[in-house]
Amino acid sequence: MWLKEIVGRSKAAYYESGAAKTQADLDEDSLCTVCREAHCPNRGECFKRGDSTVMVLGGICTRGCRFCAVTKGRPLPPDDGEPERIADFVKKRSIKYLVLTMPTRDDLQDGGAEHIYRVVTAVKKLNPDCKVEPLISDLGGKPEYLPRIIESGAEVLAHNIETVPSLYSAVRCGADYKRSLKLLEQAKKIKPSLVTKSGLMLGLGESEAELKNTFKDLVSCGCDLLTLGQYLAPSDAHYPVKNYPQQDYYDSMREYCLKIGFKGVMAGPLVRSSYRAGFLYEQAIKAE
Repeated sequence: MWLKEIVGRSKAAYYESGAAKTQADLDEDSLCTVCREAHCPNRGECFKRGDSTVMVLGGICTRGCRFCAVTKGRPLPPDDGEPERIADFVKKRSIKYLVLTMPTRDDLQDGGAEHIYRVVTAVKKLNPDCKVEPLISDLGGKPEYLPRIIESGAEVLAHNIETVPSLYSAVRCGADYKRSLKLLEQAKKIKPSLVTKSGLMLGLGESEAELKNTFKDLVSCGCDLLTLGQYLAPSDAHYPVKNYPQQDYYDSMREYCLKIGFKGVMAGPLVRSSYRAGFLYEQAIKAE
């Protein structure tokens, strides 16, 4: 199958020297990545380029979404030394654009907002030229904690809508479609100059009409950037893949999204939320 060949080439790159160096640096600083925790098919390609998405607040999620490979369970308390370790990692590798992601932490009163703030500010203090993009959860439906993250000085605030509303009950356990839209809308109201970003998986059984309605909902909330990629089931126990759209379908969806108001769109079978994030951010800046 064509998709397996693409994934195979990316995985093979993981064993090349550049990728090995990235992994060694992450291990040395005891950093968790969504690349590994979520079994990202682009890990080899990105690590070879020196790119990685650091996962803060541990590798255990408090929700049981049926699409995600991240371990579910009871996480440990936030690691107070993590902000400085991440800042040191960015310094050591001269990273100019950093994507941070997190598991959902419903066990924390603020959903992890204060810890995200500490990580971003630590990175920027040691690396003032580094742009930071936190990809956050819905903070447990507590929007009052969102301003703290925005105060950190991050250039981009990302939150994935993941799929169309009709599939939420089957795919995104504990999440709420309108809540996620509201979070993106609130972020833009708090800081209009902030670039906001979201992402969807394709191949879950959504219709084209449902996708286009979701795109319109995101644009109405002021969302600037969008990623579209193929859903790949991590195991037989996860939600099954329904179909595999070809690249021309992604191209048509990208054209539609740009037409209705997105400033930048990355679309393709192996595109993930943080894939070439710095490049996509530059598209938003150019579009202004």
